[in-house]
Amino acid sequence: MRHFLFSAILLCLSAIFVCAQDAPQRRRWPRREAFQVDTPMVHDPVMAWENGTFYLYSTGLQLATSKDRKTWTVHPEVKILDIPAWTRDSVPGFRGHVWAPDVINYRGRWWMAYSCSTFGRNTSAIGLASSPTLNFADTLLYHWQDEGCLVCSREHRDQWNAIDPAFILDEQGSPWLTWGSFWDGIQLVRLDPETMHVAEGCAPKTIARRIALRDTLSAEPNPTSRHAGRNAIEAPFIIRHGGYFYLFASHDYCCRGMQSNYKVVVGRSRSVEGPYLDRKGRDMAQGGGTLVIEGDKVEFEAAGHSAFYHVPSGVDTQGNMLHEDLFICHGYSTHHHGQAILIQRTVEWDEQGWPVLK
Repeated sequence: MRHFLFSAILLCLSAIFVCAQDAPQRRRWPRREAFQVDTPMVHDPVMAWENGTFYLYSTGLQLATSKDRKTWTVHPEVKILDIPAWTRDSVPGFRGHVWAPDVINYRGRWWMAYSCSTFGRNTSAIGLASSPTLNFADTLLYHWQDEGCLVCSREHRDQWNAIDPAFILDEQGSPWLTWGSFWDGIQLVRLDPETMHVAEGCAPKTIARRIALRDTLSAEPNPTSRHAGRNAIEAPFIIRHGGYFYLFASHDYCCRGMQSNYKVVVGRSRSVEGPYLDRKGRDMAQGGGTLVIEGDKVEFEAAGHSAFYHVPSGVDTQGNMLHEDLFICHGYSTHHHGQAILIQRTVEWDEQGWPVLK
């Protein structure tokens, strides 16, 4: 009931869609005080867990918290970041509306990467911030400190778009960053473990695309913007399981409400650098990818921009912490006229080691 009441309020206030490819507008919550919902309305969700609390971040730097992932407290009153001035200098037209963040705990400190861009353009930047804790109630420790620019892209200079970042640790526990949206697809680069910035001498590598860059001029035009790239892949997220790295990415188009046709695909590799092959052995850098989730046209018209976690799920009779594998993304709800809401699915692994959503 809370969820439906919340949806009705948002619809009455003309809630605005926002996402990695959407226009730089802010969604306006009904009020500035914290409030509870059963299913948050989010774009580009990512999750973290600290001291018994789940933290859910999304485009617009929206924040929700939960103890059980069933009831969420939305916190429009919490200001996550003071957006630094360099973001506006790096991205002309950027007005401070941040897209598609990711968070990771590395060496005892939390790191957040976030996207600064304008709709349909690949002049973009990925910023970096850090904090000792996610607990915003801890006024002594909680503070997201600006750590500068991770990567940036320039129109007519770079053939990739610096948005949709996600962290991954390799076999040795060293950090990498993946990102990308349209143009030449999904990028990957190694980070310096001391600074969490791009390691000296390292350059981005394309690890997934829909079509070769040379073929983009003849590809179907991007329906969201005449300026945007035509390589319809974005929102990477890499996880490690059972000796493989799994690359999840979103195909086709988000941010169009009931006209969205977003879907998530996956491939895997023995190395974080790839190649990432799907079930049929097709390289994701050559258009491959095995379907993970798409719109069922009953509950969701489309679904995409995913993340994946190994999360606490309870305690056994001996007091040991239990865990489960969790897949999240946003879905365009048919029951709520295309509003984007949080999807959560537990994951099992088949005999060949491929993820199966439950």
